[in-house]
Amino acid sequence: MTLILSRDDYFAAPGLPVTVAERMPQPSFPAHQHEFSEIVIVWRGNGLHILNDRPWLITCGDVFYIRDRDCHSYDSVNDLVLDNILYCRDRFGLALDWGQLLPPQGGDAPGCWRLTTRGMALARGVISQLERESRKSDSLSIQLTEALFLQLALILRRHGYAADRPWALPEGEQLDLLMSALQGAVARPFDLAAFCQQNSLNERALKQLFRQQTGMTVGHYLRQLQLCQAKHLLRTQDCLIGEVAARCGFDDSNYFSVVFTRDTGLTPSAWRQQFVPQRSGSSAQDKTPS
Repeated sequence: MTLILSRDDYFAAPGLPVTVAERMPQPSFPAHQHEFSEIVIVWRGNGLHILNDRPWLITCGDVFYIRDRDCHSYDSVNDLVLDNILYCRDRFGLALDWGQLLPPQGGDAPGCWRLTTRGMALARGVISQLERESRKSDSLSIQLTEALFLQLALILRRHGYAADRPWALPEGEQLDLLMSALQGAVARPFDLAAFCQQNSLNERALKQLFRQQTGMTVGHYLRQLQLCQAKHLLRTQDCLIGEVAARCGFDDSNYFSVVFTRDTGLTPSAWRQQFVPQRSGSSAQDKTPS
């Protein structure tokens, strides 16, 4: 049975629309749902975020919009620091179209967003104020809390871009350019030296910045992206192991199996087998007439 986090455990008073839950650090946490919605912003470190059965490698600048019906968990965390901005739409007093201010979810909508370096700096200040005001239950503080949440939502829309749609990247800094390029390089070789030359960047300085911000080397981050994609394909599709390897940037399926087994403790076939009953059950359920 899935763990459900209740409003009463996180909001100081019944009428409060927003609260901030700091995670410094965020430990591994089992699959759960909420009685509220949530915005997750990652500030430092790295880990695995499983959202509705889809694994995402997360690090600084990643943003997730979690609905109350979504199920997610954290695993393989390493010095992961993040903020959870919890909110209840039914408690908002501002007459705004939140559907336009918060990104669409489900279907073809992006599952993970990224925030530019400039956006992260702006969001930090607003969240700090939001954390203080959201503890208060007087009417003026509640109004200010909503206004600050609106400001945060606007910052995230203006300075955010879909992690799996790098062509939508707004003008950004060095780290944003590199993250965007790596997201698009899961299925093909990535030449960091050529990337730096093309964008007039100092390769050594960029490597240091990347490791400082993410806790990983560029190569390790790309490898983890490839393994995340492999896990998703193995769990949701019936293609051959060799095809999974090729779609995740591995020319040799045997080497892919070695790397995958070293990371998960299971061969790709054994890892896939864990989810066969679940996939079969889902298919049968989909065919059941309503």
